[in-house]
Amino acid sequence: MTKSNTSFAVKADNISKIYKSGNITVNALQNISFTLKKGDFAAIVGPSGSGKSTLMNVLGTIDKPSHGEIYIDGIPTAKMNGDELAEFRNKKLGFVFQAFNLITGLDAAHNVALPLFNMPVSESERLDRAAKLLERLGLGHRLKQKPTQLSGGEQQRVAVARALVNNPSLILADEPTGNLDTKSGEEVMKLFREISSTGNVTLVMVTHNPDTTKYCDKIIYIKDGKMEKEVVQ
Repeated sequence: MTKSNTSFAVKADNISKIYKSGNITVNALQNISFTLKKGDFAAIVGPSGSGKSTLMNVLGTIDKPSHGEIYIDGIPTAKMNGDELAEFRNKKLGFVFQAFNLITGLDAAHNVALPLFNMPVSESERLDRAAKLLERLGLGHRLKQKPTQLSGGEQQRVAVARALVNNPSLILADEPTGNLDTKSGEEVMKLFREISSTGNVTLVMVTHNPDTTKYCDKIIYIKDGKMEKEVVQ
């Protein structure tokens, strides 16, 4: 599955994250380094408390590393201020969550269009882009349905469309199949595989489920805040 493109979409360079509370110091991440090429689909795997969620937050620029640097599309992010990071996330990143995080009062199309509200995009264009994405993901007939009218698999596809609507360079998915049955989970994983195969979007997924890693190009194993190994498939 490895792509031929040699440009790095993501580079974690000696990342550490230290939390301090009084006299207690927690080394949540310790000297983690890896690279991902454009279009790679990577999984971060590890037991609870291993640091994989912390690593996901650092990759998503939600949290800053204590040491080291995260490069996304060659751009260093660790020293950006809050406003710069917010703008960067809006332009470069998409997020998919285990709990879907859809707004129940909005239909599918308006949920997908949400990330575009802070961009110079008209309402008609926002909804048009949302509709085209939902059509692509097999939900063209569900544009006006609210989340409670959709199955779990359909809700997650809406969440994936929302993550794609701003044409991100990187999508970060936190346990994206955790609330889905086996069939729906496989459909979402195949969708991620299809998205990454275009070579335009890099995907990083945190997962407890080893079955989902068969769709990935690279698996990064984390334990006790350290990278145990990296497997290329």
